[in-house]
Amino acid sequence: MKVQVLALDGVFDTGLSSILDVLTTANELAMMLALDVPPFEVSVVGMRREVKTAQGFGVPVSAMPAPAGGDWLVVPAIGYKMPDLLVPALARPDVQDAAAALREARAGGIHLAAACIGTFVLAETGLLDGERATTTWWLAPLFRQRYPTVRLEDGRMVVKSGALVTAGAALGHVDMALWLVRRASPELANLVARYLIVDSRPAQSAYVIMDHLAHADPVVEKFERWARARLSEGFSLDDAADAVGASKRTLARRLQQVLGKTPLSYFQDLRVERAVHLLKTSDKSPDEIAGMVGYADGVTLRTLLRRRLGRGVREVRALG
Repeated sequence: MKVQVLALDGVFDTGLSSILDVLTTANELAMMLALDVPPFEVSVVGMRREVKTAQGFGVPVSAMPAPAGGDWLVVPAIGYKMPDLLVPALARPDVQDAAAALREARAGGIHLAAACIGTFVLAETGLLDGERATTTWWLAPLFRQRYPTVRLEDGRMVVKSGALVTAGAALGHVDMALWLVRRASPELANLVARYLIVDSRPAQSAYVIMDHLAHADPVVEKFERWARARLSEGFSLDDAADAVGASKRTLARRLQQVLGKTPLSYFQDLRVERAVHLLKTSDKSPDEIAGMVGYADGVTLRTLLRRRLGRGVREVRALG
């Protein structure tokens, strides 16, 4: 399998090296164990002759070859982690040239993948419009605002939609690279993960800092403060709208734009977050904690934890 890694100026060092290290390790293990898996033919390509990483290291790059059906073109993140720096970076000539090259590559049959902030570069092409995708969790509000027609599933780590694959934040580069290895050989992917000590991370929702996302919008921030003070009480959309000084429709729209959730869904998320914190830091029983966050009993809380955080997590085991 041929994999071209597109390194733009300011490429995120960890992202670029993670992809290369995973694929190189896969080749080494396949050879060492005599696995019947064709090697990954990996090359680093760029839009300019000189490329430096976000930390200032030079990256030797080749010109992007003509598209070949079935190959993969992978876009790691660029090192602009906050909106005020990322938005102007996306307008750079080399980034816009990359977007044009990605469109041409896809038209030629190449499969495209992007991780973390690299998903913004892929979204600039318009190819993600109407498709499912994920992105780095803390930039999800900006992603929704900038690309409203993309069906964002930012709680997931890796999302495949047709010939396009996107992965979540930072070390999502590892998950994306392992996903590519798994296409060639699930056995080899499992071996690489074990050698590199990579746990299964099907979702990035467990890593999300809700406060960070909520503070991206004043209405959402007010709703969050109101909700946290009333987790043990019943939810009322009328009361919530009155508290934040907005109509119910405006409140619902802002939450959808920023968090991709309804007011009730976010309220439930805050309840679960609080319950998890209490499970970790207190000696209270599940039934006591359930009452503190507005649920009738520990059974209801256990069900919600399993649904929202995934079966097998330590917090669920703590419920017994």
